[in-house]
Amino acid sequence: MAEYDYDTQAFLSILPVPLQQALKRIDRFDELVEVVLDLGRVPEARFEFDFVPLSENKVTREDIDSIVHKVGEFDRDNRAGIEQTLHRISAIRNRHNDVVGLTCRVGRALYGKIEIIEDLVKSGASILILGRPGIGKTTLLREASRYISDTLRKRVIIVDTSNEIGGDGDVPHPGVGSSRRMQVPIDKEQHDIMIEAVENHNPEVIVIDEIGRVEEAQACRTIAERGVELIGTAHGNDLGNLITNPTLIDLLGGIQTVTLSDEEAQRRGTQKSVLERKAAPTFDVLIEMRERDVLAIYRNLADVVDRVLRGFDVQPEIRRRTAGKDFVIEPSHHQDTPEELVPGIDQLWTQDSVVKLYIQGISQSYVERAGHSLHTDIQVVRTIEEADLVLLSDSAAAKKPFLAERAAALGLPLYTTTKNSLAAVKDLLRRVHSMSVDKEQYSSWMRVMQEAALSCSSRELPYSNAFERRIQHKLAERLGLFSESEGTPPFRRVVVYSPQMRAGQGPRGSL
Repeated sequence: MAEYDYDTQAFLSILPVPLQQALKRIDRFDELVEVVLDLGRVPEARFEFDFVPLSENKVTREDIDSIVHKVGEFDRDNRAGIEQTLHRISAIRNRHNDVVGLTCRVGRALYGKIEIIEDLVKSGASILILGRPGIGKTTLLREASRYISDTLRKRVIIVDTSNEIGGDGDVPHPGVGSSRRMQVPIDKEQHDIMIEAVENHNPEVIVIDEIGRVEEAQACRTIAERGVELIGTAHGNDLGNLITNPTLIDLLGGIQTVTLSDEEAQRRGTQKSVLERKAAPTFDVLIEMRERDVLAIYRNLADVVDRVLRGFDVQPEIRRRTAGKDFVIEPSHHQDTPEELVPGIDQLWTQDSVVKLYIQGISQSYVERAGHSLHTDIQVVRTIEEADLVLLSDSAAAKKPFLAERAAALGLPLYTTTKNSLAAVKDLLRRVHSMSVDKEQYSSWMRVMQEAALSCSSRELPYSNAFERRIQHKLAERLGLFSESEGTPPFRRVVVYSPQMRAGQGPRGSL
């Protein structure tokens, strides 16, 4: 007879003896997903790809009552467990509240599965995991908890709603390492326990399974804003499900409809009403579990969401587990465009950049408050010559037409708003935030810079406005080149240098 470990013995012990014997004869416990017992039907052992009847006899009331007696009290969501194991027993009740069916789910702590995402976890990024039920999200979450607490030595709190991560009982399962665990008595109170964990227990990392309500999504945002790393799972199979889910869209920063000016809509080549992201996503990285051993990784989630909303095709990084702890990263199946080779640099604002604004007819306080809420670094300047952008109220633009003329002469982007209100300024800054260059223009810059790198020489880019020059400097930096701006507006251009030519030169010039 095969020797079984504690977890296996604990699972078998709650079943009637004939079913224990049947499972031992089948001897496929490593593949077993669950045992299902429904009153008046034949009991079944369910595996990942098939199921096997465990007896010719139908399940009786005594069979069900014996299991219920062994596992103890069921909670409000009709779940129970076995002390210090990850097994879960779920009940089906009739109209009189009697248990008439049981799903006895096998829980396993699978060690050595973290390697496929170890680099992401090490980076300190907040990670959201998606995938269909039963594909292994919670197993990956449990391994991440153990790795972060034991290997990275961080303070980890698990918010465990149904005891699936840490197991049943007051003592968490060893599979979570030294992570601490807070149980949730009622699933509707999960968001309150999440906030309590941050306020009372000083965690560096919060681990949360099955984010499914809008209150939980809002709690995640609150936690992220306090600088706490998040590792969680959510309902949904892929990024598309999440974007169309009104309950959880806040995890991606939220989406709003923005009405563009005629000029901006024509420049973008879109309709006047477009969808845009409202705020920064709560998570940095999204992982789709497409199969148990196949993951799709979306890094820099803010850029990914922006590209999806603009109608661009987004290709994730595919990782496939091979044997043991090994995995391979599969090559992309599409041809990278120059824009995709250096993702996320075609926008004016980044987290570490300062944008200088010249404003007229708009409250400076509104501008600063709007910038803070949009997580952008804004500096209001005194003269138009110092600015990267010009923002005017409609009345100021009408009274001082020379401002628009001066902005055009300097090559500065100019935006106007009809109202001097916080909401209007926020909307205006969101539109400015989404400024980008077209692919043809972007490709031409890329070719010039690649020539400079290959020839170990300098190259001049065409005369450009302040917005375009900022993008050019960012592109040069990502490509390992050095750059500076030369000339007087509107005849001001960026010059790029190969690293070999940079010795002895000063820092990059201003825009």
